[in-house]
Amino acid sequence: MSTNPVVSPAIEIRGLVKRFGATVAVDGLDLVVGRDEIVAVLGPNGAGKTTTIDVCSTLIPAGGGTVRVAGYDVSREPAAVRQRISVTGQFAALDDELTGTENVELFGRLLGLGRSESRRRASELLERFSLADAAGRRVKTYSGGMRRRLDLAVSIVRPPEVLFLDEPTTGLDPRSRAELWDIVRDLNEDGTSILLTTQYLEEADRLAHRIVVIDHGRVVAEGTAEALKERVGGSVIEVTPIDPAIPGPVCDALAGLGQVVVEAETGVVAVKVADGVDVLAVARSLDAAGVAVSELGTRRPSLDEVFLALTGTGVDA
Repeated sequence: MSTNPVVSPAIEIRGLVKRFGATVAVDGLDLVVGRDEIVAVLGPNGAGKTTTIDVCSTLIPAGGGTVRVAGYDVSREPAAVRQRISVTGQFAALDDELTGTENVELFGRLLGLGRSESRRRASELLERFSLADAAGRRVKTYSGGMRRRLDLAVSIVRPPEVLFLDEPTTGLDPRSRAELWDIVRDLNEDGTSILLTTQYLEEADRLAHRIVVIDHGRVVAEGTAEALKERVGGSVIEVTPIDPAIPGPVCDALAGLGQVVVEAETGVVAVKVADGVDVLAVARSLDAAGVAVSELGTRRPSLDEVFLALTGTGVDA
């Protein structure tokens, strides 16, 4: 009788602890990333996101617990781990004085590829990442979005089993961010498991199969974006004043329902309420108070609001 082999997770973290002097950066963290999965890790600055990636990628030793990546223990088998992973950090690891082609070829040679194979791989990746037209230009002339795409290209010169992305789209404009998201999805579809840290809630919502929220070095919640929204529960009432520049009267009228938030760019006033709140009653109270509005409606909580409810702070705090 044949049995199917047990496939280990792409990343398995159990009880990870890491201290820097008196500061506890990671405090008993448990996290698992399955094969062919994208998991996004969210947390405020100082929550332990980058430290976790540094331990997983063998850049720093763990202070306690166990970490296995691609089936190998990072403490006992770091060389085997390094052969199967790639890391893209918050800052592109590129040589500004080299061209795009030269950067990719350099990484190819460092990874043991021959000259012709490095050249072939560079041409293939620059085309795939929409950089072929700029292949002969020095990287110091590249835009931020181009640099991030090239940084990701050099990280997969040898396709990794596991890819760590530490805030890969920080500072990019919306178009460049969307382009990078498409590339990340393609890599995942090709079989690469991905652990992503981000401060963009939309990024986690769009890319990740699961989201892990950490705070003070511990997991405080995990699940799909929809599951996390259901966990927080409730609804959000949104009101658009006739004059968005003057949201004050709307805020005063809604203050009794909960914490009121004003969207600075649009003037939309939002307040989180329990399920079942009568929106018509809210409309009548606004009318009775003489508050003129152009729109009133409800929606489920956004991932940003979920994060705030779970951690008590903003993701970029």
